[in-house]
Formats: sequence, C-alpha cells, structure tokens
Amino acid sequence: MKFLHIADVHLDSPFLGLSFLPSELFCQIKNAIQLSFEKAVNFAIDNDVDLVLLAGDTFDSIHPTPQSKIFFANQIKRLVDRQIQVVMVLGNHDYSQIDDLLLNESPYFKIIGSNEQIEQVDFMTKSQYKYRVVGFSYQHNHITEDIIAKYPPKSTSIYTIGLAHAGMKQSSVDQNNYAPFTLNEVKNLNYDYFALGHIHLRQVLSQEPWIVYSGNLQGRHVNEKDAKGFYFGRVDEQSQNTQLQFIDVSPIVWHTVDLILDEPFKSTTKLCAKIQNLLADNNLRPTLFTVNIIGAELLSDAQLDMLNDKSMYEELSNNLQYHSLLVKVYYKHRDFIALNATDRALFAKAAEEILTANHTCELASSLMKKSNIVTNNLQKEEYLSDIYELARVRLEQKLRGNNDEIN
Repeated sequence: MKFLHIADVHLDSPFLGLSFLPSELFCQIKNAIQLSFEKAVNFAIDNDVDLVLLAGDTFDSIHPTPQSKIFFANQIKRLVDRQIQVVMVLGNHDYSQIDDLLLNESPYFKIIGSNEQIEQVDFMTKSQYKYRVVGFSYQHNHITEDIIAKYPPKSTSIYTIGLAHAGMKQSSVDQNNYAPFTLNEVKNLNYDYFALGHIHLRQVLSQEPWIVYSGNLQGRHVNEKDAKGFYFGRVDEQSQNTQLQFIDVSPIVWHTVDLILDEPFKSTTKLCAKIQNLLADNNLRPTLFTVNIIGAELLSDAQLDMLNDKSMYEELSNNLQYHSLLVKVYYKHRDFIALNATDRALFAKAAEEILTANHTCELASSLMKKSNIVTNNLQKEEYLSDIYELARVRLEQKLRGNNDEIN
C-alpha cells in the first residue's frame, strides 16, 4: 500500500506580507501554492498510490474563491478517476462545511469527522488490502478540547491511520486553541501511522509508532523557509511496517543567510559584493532570500540607509539565477560595546515603556492616516521587534562612535 500525507495547502492564501514584491514575482509565489498541490497530485498518479490524506487547512478560508474551488475539484477528479482514495479533514482555516466544492459525489473522496465528531472509516485498496482512517473535522476555528484523547485505540490487525489537524501541547499548562494533545496519548493509541497538520514545520514526532507533521507544501513567508512538500508512505502489507520519504514540491523556497561583521566595512562596494557572493553561493533554485547582518552596529549610517532602501534589494539580486531575489535585511547587534548594568537596565526600561504598539502608533499617527500598510505593520509583533533591534543597533553604533572619539 502506498499513501501521501499532505497538510496545510492553504489554497487562496492572500500573502498579505509580500505585497512589496515586484508584481511578476508576487504572482509567481501566489501561483506556487496551486503548482505545489498539482505536483503532489502528479506524484500520486505517477506512483499509483492508493491513498491521499489531507490533514486540514487545504483552503485558507471557509469561503474559497471560485477559481480555487474549480482548481481543487479538477485535481481531486484526476485522483478519483484513477480510483485513488482521498480522505480529508477540515482545519481551523477551512472549518465547518466548506461551501460547495464543485465535486461530483464519489466513494473515492471523503471528508470525515463532521461536527468535530470522531469518525473511523474502513477502505480497501485495489489489491484488496484493508486499512482504517480515524479523524475529525473542525466545526469552529478554535478547539480547546483535547479531541485526540477520545480516539479509539487500535484494536484490530487492520492497518490504522490517525488523521488530525491539531497542536501538540508544549507543557502541562500549555493550552493552545487547536485541539491540544500530548505525544504520549497519541503513542498510546498504537496506530500504525498518525498524520498531523497545523504547524507548517515538517517534523517527525515519533517513529515507533509513526507520528508526523508533514508541514506545508509551499513556504509563505520568511519563517517557513527551505524545502517544503509532503510525505510518501509505503506499507509492507505483510509486516505492516511503514517506510517514509519526504518529497519536495515547493516551486519557490525561502532561505536566510548570515553576514557576520567583525569590523567595519569601510568600502560600501565591498559590503555589497560580500552580500552578493553570499546570495550567489546559496542560490541553488528559485529562492526568496533574507539576510541577517550580525554586528550591524559596525555599519555606517549611510550603509544602513542604503540597505533599508528596497530598490537596493533588486540591485543586489541582479546577477542571481532562477529569478531569485533578496526581499529583506535584518539587523542583529553583537554587544561590541558592553553597557554597564545600570545603562543596560535603563535601556531595557526605556524600551519597555517606549517600544510598545500603543506608543509607536502615537508617534506614527500622521503616517497611519495616510497609509493602511503602516497601520497593519504596527500591529505586528515581528515589526515592533525589528524596530527594537534597529534601535539597539543605532545605539551601539553611536556608542562605538563616541568610544572611537575618546580613544
């Protein structure tokens, strides 16, 4: 028996944080999600798999666009026409009953576990190998109850697959809103394979038994970096042992490179060349790059201003193959200037009082009236964190300048 474990496709993802990209590249990455799903379907057909598992958040919302529904229906039809079983659960993004998916009724496509009720269904492969899938679908976008704790343990010799869109508890007091579960309770079910969705990070929680997050098919931002795809499972029908292989289908990847500064770059030309070389060395496929400049306080004001100019990103990307592009530069300080305990405490206190969403919004009120983008950015924790880090870089940059004058 052969199966695919796919999760978190997020068809219709708006990519709100990428609107700054050139329009052609923005269209490419929006289309990359559909392309990655189509590649997964191609793989299923080419390898004559028996089962495709969709572990939630196949769509980014409960109201998919007509274009996405038509695309999804066409891809599922390709699988169904070849008698490949598709079993799907709904997640916190595509919860409830999705509007008409434009799919013809078929025994080879089934959404299980409606109304957050656990459902188990038995299926048969074309070679008459019997297997069971157990799962539930979201009825609301948040579930605080540990539903997996109610899954029935494996009680027969039938190959049993668990399917869930859920978040693992990180501690005994952790209460996430996505059907929080513990690893031990899943292990105790003794299922042959447990297919998880929700976190966009590929992660094998256990090999005996298999408990796996497949991650998403296409990274949507810098925190979803490097290769993305699905898991391909092959089951020995005699021993019921499962072999697992990751299949990369992401048309575009996100990748971060570090530039560590030990001394100032007196030549801006050499600084640019260093960044270009770093990007070229890591450019093995279509890539959206981010650069961490560690020790950024060693940069001059002019260099910081240059690297904050989005047009410079295109200039630094000019010679990259595969239409790859630098999309963001982050700044990290290295404590070259050691603040004494009093100064460090004062800086921390000032940051706590000043670098808050409310205070920053007050300072930027005139800009917010002119642009919704500014308003949206100031509500993001990551954006405020970038401001804090740049403030720290600027402070240490000035302190270093003062020390140089004294010395």
